[in-house]
Parts: sequence; structure tokens; C-alpha cells
Amino acid sequence: MKIAYISTYPPRECGIATFNNNLLKAIAHDQTAVSKESFVVAMTDSENLDTYEYPPEVQFIIRQENQKDYTRAADYINTSLTDVCILEHEFGIYGGDNGVYILPLIARLQKPLITILHTVLKDPTYIQLTIIREIAKYSSKVVVMSTRAVNFLTSIYGIAEDKIKLIEHGVPDLEPKANNLIKNSPAFKNRKVLFTFGLISRNKGLETVIEALPKIAEKNPDVLYVVLGTTHPGVIRNSGEEYRDNLKRLAKKLNVENHLIFINKFVSEEELYDYLTAADMYITPYLNEAQITSGTLSYAIGAGAAVVSTPYWHAQELLADNRGKLFDFKNADALAQIVNDLFANQQLLKELKSNAYNYGLHLRWPNTGHVFIETLKDAIRYASQAQEEIRPIIDPDMMPAFSMAHIKRLTDDTGIVQHAKYGIPNLKEGYCLDDNARALIMVILAWQQNKNKTALELLPVYLSYIQYMQCDNGNFRNFLSFKREYLDEVGSEDSFGRTIWLWVI
Repeated sequence: MKIAYISTYPPRECGIATFNNNLLKAIAHDQTAVSKESFVVAMTDSENLDTYEYPPEVQFIIRQENQKDYTRAADYINTSLTDVCILEHEFGIYGGDNGVYILPLIARLQKPLITILHTVLKDPTYIQLTIIREIAKYSSKVVVMSTRAVNFLTSIYGIAEDKIKLIEHGVPDLEPKANNLIKNSPAFKNRKVLFTFGLISRNKGLETVIEALPKIAEKNPDVLYVVLGTTHPGVIRNSGEEYRDNLKRLAKKLNVENHLIFINKFVSEEELYDYLTAADMYITPYLNEAQITSGTLSYAIGAGAAVVSTPYWHAQELLADNRGKLFDFKNADALAQIVNDLFANQQLLKELKSNAYNYGLHLRWPNTGHVFIETLKDAIRYASQAQEEIRPIIDPDMMPAFSMAHIKRLTDDTGIVQHAKYGIPNLKEGYCLDDNARALIMVILAWQQNKNKTALELLPVYLSYIQYMQCDNGNFRNFLSFKREYLDEVGSEDSFGRTIWLWVI
């Protein structure tokens, strides 16, 4: 079978890109089942198609915020000899509000689809809930990587359990080296090493480990905390290396700067495996429980690391049965106690590593790839019936291009005129609150989705109208004449509700 993968992809530095690359190789390993002509539709975060030097398997590129690229990608897949598609889903890698641009693509697909959900939220917004439900509707199977994710999809999203497939996160098929160069490097040699890796951002909670270092170093003066990874590209764009610099200042303030080292690079899986097997303990100090899947945690278990973690959802499952130790969120004292106890009890440390390694054997990519192949075969087998049931009615290409021309014509420096005769504003009927609230909602969405400059210019006009119509008691008037005279003392409940709805949005 020939497979089309829709995802981010290396050399873009992204956890899902790495996952998809590993999945492609794991599935391709079975050459009797999978065509060498399988290909990738790569998501890029740049308007320039040449930003990343993609390998040959990338045959189509979607610019994240370019809506036309999504329908073109669907057409490209439909006209190919593709038998089945795999969609890697994370809200942030697709364009529009919470990645809504992916929906026209999957609605247009004429090939069976399975979707891998990397994030399943416990408290989704309305749009997030709708997107996941729509994805499930168009997918033959929805794949998740934890039992809790299955429960969320059935109880919160209303997705039938028989549509959901649990396949745990794959890990590299590697063994520890007898001569690990990382272990013998100057930074690691004769040190007790605590280790964290991955893209760096504030939600990773690295400050908790640094705050624990004084108590750890007091009993283990040779301890070293190694943080491997580059800062998340989105964080770099918005605030540069502010977070990493803050961590360094914190370490200096606590007099543990000599017990902390940052290795600012994105490494290969083989090198990462060497780091994991060279470390004494692996730590994931995430700040809250809402982490349904952690690829870094899976990799650590697969490498047989002794893991100490906060109790986010995936950690609770993966570290059960004495495969790791948990400490409470932001609790540096509890972390220090666990680390010191494990350093003092080498037998327990060895047991944690052994339990993790043995569990990780069934997570290795060749095993995971085989499960995916069977899932893809099932998707192909039942595709015709499913596609007939959900065939889309509207062709997105037939819809007119979005235009602000009429809205701009109806708007002056007071607000939007409430009525028009064809394309001509009816100035005699003046303005109303609920129409200006509607207009404000529209321009906010137009800016969010298309970065429409006209929308940004009109936004303060509608906002000022709403402010002008508010009474001292907090209520609102509704109607204003073209002469800028109030036409009512208290507006309708409908106009009041429309305005309050705006602030909820």
C-alpha cells in the first residue's frame, strides 16, 4: 500500500516531525506491505517554500496560514495512487483558529484516513471540541497513545470507542553502547547526572529542578543537571532566550551555577540515546497535569532511564508499576528528597532502570510500526462505506474569496450602519448595538485567521461605538441616529446578549 503522511517533518525541529519520520521508517521497514513510493505532505511555518531543505519523500508542502495550500494538498493526494493517509494532529501545527484549516483538507480527501492525536484536552473550547469531532468523523480510526486519552474522547468528545485505537508512543530500537562517549566526556565523567531534553519553554518547569539543586548538591556535591535542547521556535520569535537566561540567573542566585549545564542543540536519536543511557536520572518537571502524551518521557523509558517526574497524565500511566518516581508540581523539596534517596539507594535506582527498559521493549518502533500497518489495512478495508456516509456537500473552491469591501462601505467613523439597500448604506436608519457587536466579532476573526489589515483598522471603530452606547449602570442603549442622537434609553435583551457574547469570545 502507498501511504501519504500529513505532518511536520525534519529538518524542521519539532517533536511531531520527529515522530512522523520515525513512524514512516517503522512502517516502511515492512517492504512486503508498504510501497517505497509513500510520501509526505509537510507542514511549514514559513511562507517561503524553500525555508527547509526537505528530503525526497516530501512531495508537497503546505504553508501553515495559506488556506489554498490545504485544498491543493487534498487534490494532490486524491490524484495520486495513494491507498491511505496518516494525519498527525496537534492544534498548533495547522493554520487558522486552533488549526481549523485542516478541516477542508480532510473533508476533500477521497482516500481513507487515520488520525494520530498528539493532544487530547480535558477542557476543550467549543472550536477545539468541534475540530476533534470533525476529524473523528472523517477518520476511519483515531489513534491515541494513552488510556486516559481514550476515556476523554469517549466521555468528553462523544466519539465511539470502536473508532479509537490505542497505540503507545514508539521509541528507538537501540541498545546501550559498551563504550558510551557521552558518559566519558568531561561534562559527565565522575559526575552524578540529572538529565532533561526537549524543546525549551516555560511550561517545562525546569526552574523546579534548579530550585531543588541546593539540597541535592548538599548531599551529592558531584551532581550535574544537564538540559539538552534548543528553545522552542515560537518562544524564540516572541521572547528570544529570555527563559533560558532567567534559569541561568536563578542558578547563580542559588549558588548552583556549577551544577547546571545547557547543551543548546537538536541532536540525532542515536546521540540522544547516548545521553539518556549516560545519565543517572531523567527528570520531567512539567508544571501541570494536562500532558496527555510525552514523547520525551517515552524515549526515556525506552532507553531504560530512571525517571523522576511530576504526575502529569502520561507520566501517571507510563511510570506505574515501579517504572519511575513521581513528585508534586513545583515541589522542589519533594524532588530533592527523591533524588537524594535514589542516589543513596543504588539498588532501587537499578530496579527503576530495569523495569523501564523491560517495558520499553514492546514500545520499540518495529513493534509499533507493525500495529500501525494492521490499523491501516483495516482503514482501507472499511473505507468505501465510511466515505459514502460523510461525503462533503460543499466544495471549498466554489466559495467566493473573503472580502471586506461591503463592510468597509457600510462603516463610517461612528460605526457600521445597520441597514443597506443592496450595496448602498441606508443612512436614514442609523446604527445599532448588536450589528456593531457582530461587526467587531467578524473583524477579530478576520484578523486572527487572515491578518486582514482592513479588519484591524475597523476594530477600534466598532469598539468605540459599543463603549459610547454603554450607560452608567452598565446596561447598553441599542439605536443611534445618523445625527448621533440616542433613540432609546435601554436596548433590547438581544443586543445586550450579543455584546456580552463578544466578551466571552
